[in-house]
Amino acid sequence: MPADLSPLWISLKTALLATFVTFFLGISTAYWMLRYRGKAKSLIEGIFVSPLILPPTVVGFLLLLFFGRNGPVGKLMEPFNFSIVFTWYGAAIAAIVVSFPLMYKTALGTFEQIDPKLLQVARTLGASEWVGFWRVTFPLGLPGILAGTTLAFARALGEFGATLMLAGNIPGQTQTITMAIYFAVESGAMDEAWFWSVVIIVTSLSGIIGVNFWQELRQERRKVRYKSRTSHQTNECVLINPTHLLNTHGGLIVDIEKKLPGFHLQVCFATDNQTLGLLGGSGAGKSMILRCIAGIETPTKGQIILNGRVLFDSQRGINLPSRDRRVGLLVQNYALFPHMTLAQNIAFGLPKQLSKSAIKQEIESQLILMQLEGLGDRYPHQLSGGQQQRVALARALASQPEALLLDEPFSALDTHLRSQLEQQMIGILREYQGISLFVTHNMEEAYRVCPNLLVMEQGREVHHGSRYEVFQHPNTVSVAQLTGCKNVSRACSQASPIVEAIDWDCHLQVREPIPHSLAYVGIRAHQISFTDNPERENTFPCWLVRSSETPHRMTLFLKLHSPPNNPQDYHLQAELFKEKWLRIMDRPSPWYVSLEPIRLMVMEG
Repeated sequence: MPADLSPLWISLKTALLATFVTFFLGISTAYWMLRYRGKAKSLIEGIFVSPLILPPTVVGFLLLLFFGRNGPVGKLMEPFNFSIVFTWYGAAIAAIVVSFPLMYKTALGTFEQIDPKLLQVARTLGASEWVGFWRVTFPLGLPGILAGTTLAFARALGEFGATLMLAGNIPGQTQTITMAIYFAVESGAMDEAWFWSVVIIVTSLSGIIGVNFWQELRQERRKVRYKSRTSHQTNECVLINPTHLLNTHGGLIVDIEKKLPGFHLQVCFATDNQTLGLLGGSGAGKSMILRCIAGIETPTKGQIILNGRVLFDSQRGINLPSRDRRVGLLVQNYALFPHMTLAQNIAFGLPKQLSKSAIKQEIESQLILMQLEGLGDRYPHQLSGGQQQRVALARALASQPEALLLDEPFSALDTHLRSQLEQQMIGILREYQGISLFVTHNMEEAYRVCPNLLVMEQGREVHHGSRYEVFQHPNTVSVAQLTGCKNVSRACSQASPIVEAIDWDCHLQVREPIPHSLAYVGIRAHQISFTDNPERENTFPCWLVRSSETPHRMTLFLKLHSPPNNPQDYHLQAELFKEKWLRIMDRPSPWYVSLEPIRLMVMEG
């Protein structure tokens, strides 16, 4: 063992100071770069990681130019008779510069792996950027942050080239362990070089091993707590009794335009406390509307007003942050905070001024409401899909939002569970007194859940009305097709009430008023009937082209007037229950199909 142990103390205090600085500097820089969208991002990124790419001596030379007597910092400190070059401070600065990229890149990579929807939901629950970072981003990124911290410490401890250039090798002042090893080898003192090499290896590895051990221990403790907990089974099909309701009055007015590359959203609608379903195909703009209302996206122009409060107004320069909008958002994957228990998730959006007893009471109320009693200390990954959905809904309701935005809440569930939870959702929305918007691309789901519908296509509203009006009297062919109409023909008006179905090669009597710009006539597949009376109005001979079977229904592809030439030669699709199919399947051809006038829909283009 060498007599002078000063390299150990100098190295430790240098590395610890560098690690302390890079911990805060690296995390804050990474979080800033995560959200930065400027054109200079690539340039800034290159500057931050350059100490990893450049040789250490080059980094030390650049630091010497910057902090030297003729450098900008050196000149600034000259009046104070203070110099960084060839001092312990120089060694610390060199260690900070070379260890910063490891901390920065590790933290940035960790933050990029966190689902951005978690922060978006946190903001809708009233969390500021700082609260969202401290309670969501930082805890979720903690394992990666600790890994980056240990790497930064090890890099700072072993720094040689940049330190030698800026701080030199002054025994007792700037000589670190790596310096001691180098000059011990130069002087032939191999035992001393071995000693310092072992010290730096043990010191560097102990931090990494310690962090890994801590993470494994934490995971093991979680497993033990979960196994020791009494299993509490819940029945997924128990209906919720919606007793925890909100009392808000007013309505929602949305008149916005959002321009994106290749997409243009432009909608204008108003709704009250009856659930409004946003129905449309993928890419129609349904979820974008919710994101604009929640403040996650900013419209190009327009305004959003909720119960008399202006959430967004481009002309007046108003754009309330998500945390101030009092809007609850339920996204497709629920975005539960994975590092928080069920109870902590529910409590996240509760007002900070509530007492602990009031918070506990509210959590218990929500657990009872959602049929989740006894599960408050479980984590999201320990819950079923249906339980996770109910936790997300409870979390949104606990924050007492004036509007509840549901973005395809059943899309992640299997068919059986989806049906059960749909009934629970209908019960809650029926009693909920706030504004509720329900996004779906499933027409049957929209019909069951939502009294009113807004049909979207390519960023535009194509029909807005009650579900009965939208389904029974679609104003355009696109609305009819979006709502599941499989039989549409081009049409032209004859002497009222007769229209010609061009693609079906027939004339039809209709009950609906014929619009001036008539373009199509249609009938839904389940409204087609078969008859033994060929003299009935709108009755035509037909031949079965082919059929498609489901567990309970049959879809029949029918050709009117004459036998088909190939499997694709058909005019209509008819749907009927198998009991009806069994009664007609053995009848000789042709059959007679009836298109009842009251069932026919006349539409514009």
